Amino acid sequence: MSEQPASAPVIVPAPTTSPLPHAVAAALKRDGAGLVAAVVQQFDTHEVLMLGWMDDEALHRTMTSGRVTFYSRSRQEYWRKGDTSGHVQWVKSVALDCDGDALLIRVDQVGAACHTGTRTCFDGRDLDVLAGEAL
Repeated sequence: MSEQPASAPVIVPAPTTSPLPHAVAAALKRDGAGLVAAVVQQFDTHEVLMLGWMDDEALHRTMTSGRVTFYSRSRQEYWRKGDTSGHVQWVKSVALDCDGDALLIRVDQVGAACHTGTRTCFDGRDLDVLAGEAL
């Protein structure tokens, strides 16, 4: 059985009025909605906490405020993690992956990262897999 090739993602160019430095805005590969996936990781334990979405403005706010801001795809508005829950994410670093289509946001997480109240959005959600091992 052969694999079907993945369809090419729609890449949206940088907005002409991006608040980001030109080199950063030019390097980002946004989806059809102008968003980039942002993986959030605890800076000292390397624990993956959650995944959120950012547009240029959310990334700019994250890079310049010391707190993580996302763009809510469902509500179509910005939200700063912790403003209502108190579970703040303090930014330690931001990195862009080699393809420009994902961000790694390293944070110091205060409280639960997941809206369900768990430490991470991945707690207790393991799937059954056949684990491999290096030879």
